[in-house]
Amino acid sequence: MPEPEEPRIRVAGLADEDALASLDRATWSPLHAVSPQPQPPYSPFFDERHDPEDHLVAVLDGRVVGYVRLAFPTGLACNAHVRQIQGLAVAEEARGRGVGRALIRAAVEESRRRGARRLTLRVLGHNTPARRLYEAEGFVVEGVLPEEFLLAGEYVDDVFMGRSLV
Repeated sequence: MPEPEEPRIRVAGLADEDALASLDRATWSPLHAVSPQPQPPYSPFFDERHDPEDHLVAVLDGRVVGYVRLAFPTGLACNAHVRQIQGLAVAEEARGRGVGRALIRAAVEESRRRGARRLTLRVLGHNTPARRLYEAEGFVVEGVLPEEFLLAGEYVDDVFMGRSLV
């Protein structure tokens, strides 16, 4: 039996918009989303705050099966040495194939390449699989906002995690 294909990670392009928008809608879940479930008419995936270059995509078998969004946490010059993961999604059929881990590792390397000294993220407290992945990739909890969100009738913590890139 042949070895499973490794995900190929690359910077997104404008041609990826439809695939990324579909993936984003298909993977929406209260496990990780604080915004309401998307409904038609759908907003564009890329917008004035999120360019294609802000996204790394994972490709398996010629299809986009995941992405990670890298952004500045603020618009302040004094904070420009930090990048933040502001979205991560993996298609259901690609889970368990190392796509999420490959995207996180690529985000670390891309953030370094772009001159960042730190990489941060926010994750919902009840999202145990994501928290385990981030911890395995060197992220540590740097703060918690208890019961920050009311999702599906449950109060959920907002967990801040980060790691050094130097």
